[in-house]
Amino acid sequence: MIMTKQFMRFALVGILSNGVLYLVYLGIVKQGLDPKLAMTITYLIGVTQTYVFNKKWSFEDRGSNSKGFFRYIIVYVVMYGISFFILMTGVDVLGFPHEIVQGGNILFCAILSFGCQKYWVFEESLARLQRSY
Repeated sequence: MIMTKQFMRFALVGILSNGVLYLVYLGIVKQGLDPKLAMTITYLIGVTQTYVFNKKWSFEDRGSNSKGFFRYIIVYVVMYGISFFILMTGVDVLGFPHEIVQGGNILFCAILSFGCQKYWVFEESLARLQRSY
């Protein structure tokens, strides 16, 4: 029950945040900005805003802000590397449209991110879940 609630909240935060940021991404690429630079800018905005919502609402974590935020940044640095690699490979090497590659990229990284946040970043939330069983 707790995991389903967490996943639903995480998904809602992600859908709203990524939906808005994807539109921003498309808009700034349309204005002439390189897709990889646009992805970098929107990624940084997304990481900053979703930490607060995921910590307080999605995972209801009461653990240390500094420890959790440090781990959150580590996860998103790794996710950025994965996202950049996928975008670069999909667009520059394979020639797919950046809109399609980045759309799939967001979904793929969201699934990986949920697991990392649930089991490592917001450990207080995991401890509470384990005590409930």
